[in-house]
Amino acid sequence: MMHFRALLALSLITALHGDPVTLNTPREFPSIDSREEWQSRAKDIREQILVSCGLWPLPDKVALGAKIFGKIERDGYSVEKVYFKTYPGFYLAGNLYRPLGKGSGPFPAILNPHGHWDNGRLADEEAGSIPARCISFARQGMIAFSYDMVGYNDTRFAGDPDVHRKYGTSRTDELWGINAMGLQLWNSIRALDFLESLPDVDRKKLACTGESGGGTQTFVLGAVDDRLAAQVPVVMVSHSMQGGCNCENAPGLRVDYSNMEIAAAAAPRPQLIVGATGDWTKTTMEKEGPAIASIYKLLNAEDRFKYVRFDFGHNYNKTSREAVYDWLGHRLLENPDLSSLKEQPYQKEADVDLRVFPDGKLPDDALTMEEFIAARKAERSATWQKLLPQDKESLVRFKEFMAPAWQHIVQTDWRPGTGFASTISASVKPGNEKPKEALVVELGGEAGSPAKNHEALTFLRLPWTEEPDRDETSGFYTSYNRTALQQASDRLISAVINARRTRLAGRVILLGSGSTAISSLMAAPVADAVAIDCNGLDPSADETLLKPGLFAPGLRNIGTYQGAAMFAAPNRLLLYNTQGKFPTADIEAAYRAAGASDKLEIIPGPKTREEILAWAARP
Repeated sequence: MMHFRALLALSLITALHGDPVTLNTPREFPSIDSREEWQSRAKDIREQILVSCGLWPLPDKVALGAKIFGKIERDGYSVEKVYFKTYPGFYLAGNLYRPLGKGSGPFPAILNPHGHWDNGRLADEEAGSIPARCISFARQGMIAFSYDMVGYNDTRFAGDPDVHRKYGTSRTDELWGINAMGLQLWNSIRALDFLESLPDVDRKKLACTGESGGGTQTFVLGAVDDRLAAQVPVVMVSHSMQGGCNCENAPGLRVDYSNMEIAAAAAPRPQLIVGATGDWTKTTMEKEGPAIASIYKLLNAEDRFKYVRFDFGHNYNKTSREAVYDWLGHRLLENPDLSSLKEQPYQKEADVDLRVFPDGKLPDDALTMEEFIAARKAERSATWQKLLPQDKESLVRFKEFMAPAWQHIVQTDWRPGTGFASTISASVKPGNEKPKEALVVELGGEAGSPAKNHEALTFLRLPWTEEPDRDETSGFYTSYNRTALQQASDRLISAVINARRTRLAGRVILLGSGSTAISSLMAAPVADAVAIDCNGLDPSADETLLKPGLFAPGLRNIGTYQGAAMFAAPNRLLLYNTQGKFPTADIEAAYRAAGASDKLEIIPGPKTREEILAWAARP
């Protein structure tokens, strides 16, 4: 028997037995060689953000029903209280600052998300003042809307004001893509809708600026919503610290990408980033700024990007604000008076006069956190049901919507048309000197199973050992690292793709049993045929999905393991040993829609190794 080596390239950010990546692990900006390469990467970043935030596909938009009241007029500006509905039973609140004495507009409009100040959008300190910048924007001739992050001031759930670091933190929430970052991003998208609805807003001149956690909101919004004509994230774009709150660390978000790349995804739209010598943005001038500038240069938009740094600690102080006034003023205003772009003395209103619900009483239909989470799960389930294929046309639509979700939930490094960064070797053992028509790929393989002569099959065994014990539940682990299921699935996907490239066989077949069975099923969309020992698993139960080796954030949003099997239609699929517990109705529907019911076999009982190989050998 001849043995030969096939070099299979696998790209892994986290080595199989290396230290986990954390929010403080230094990141490098990738080398990008062409406009097309970056545009593909930027698209991938946008998809990853939306999938990680539980917003793929985007939810239906309810009527805002905005309430604007309590107007106070001051020198050169007015300020009003605002609240509107972003989801049924959830209200976003804030303050709307408008120019006075400058006509009826339309005016540029700027969103102002805030960082983790104790007083949220009402913070007025030397290191940073949200009212100061909003007043200044209004006096300069721009509308400014400051709004709460979840759990601050007036934006919260009924009966529970202290939710900022509690919402969407359970493992079950992760299965549904329910997290604070996703809720805040959706609130920001709806805040843009609100600004667009105002008759005195110039819809072509929308911008966003925020500091720290508000800076994260700024560049994440800019990456997914091209309505922003300009953005200014302040003291947050860093290669060495990615964000320290769950509202900045959606699961899966930074397995492949850092804040530098997310900020760059807005290119070629105008952007200013502001750093400080006294925090994690201290290398803005040497590292982050030049990295992002390289993308603007690649897109012939060098004049649309600027980066600055000031000698302060973590801040959005007057010096930083005036740099932003100047940059945004020249971008959004017609022939601005340079003197007006300096901050004038201001007086913040008393908190009670800015609060929307100062007595803590929310609208009658406001939901508790538990009710809201239940509603989000029901919404995601309904979305899945709407997308289920009934015919070939709806199957195409299903795959268009859900295949990107599969890709990012599996966290595969493989992207169509891309290469891989490193290589490992795996043994391929054919029965003679000529590779066979079909290549069988197994991860680890069945203990004691032979890879010997077979009339039609070549065997490729990928080495696999279980991950060392890691706590996948702490330190935002899943934001930066693959779970054991994702690691195994990605390795199989890479092996299949590379087997095709090296032309080891005409067909590539995945066999999955034991601890790697589900990872083989998750890789099914890239294989020609897949046979899986379901081992009586019941993925309708959260207890199953939360087990080590079976967990991946967002699984519920692709129908758990069924989704990957559905994406494989019309290729051959054998699910055996289901024991009547593994749900297959949606898989059967997908194969019927593809006109390929004959390619799907579902067996309640077990099968022998010989029976599986005989199935694999069939064309």
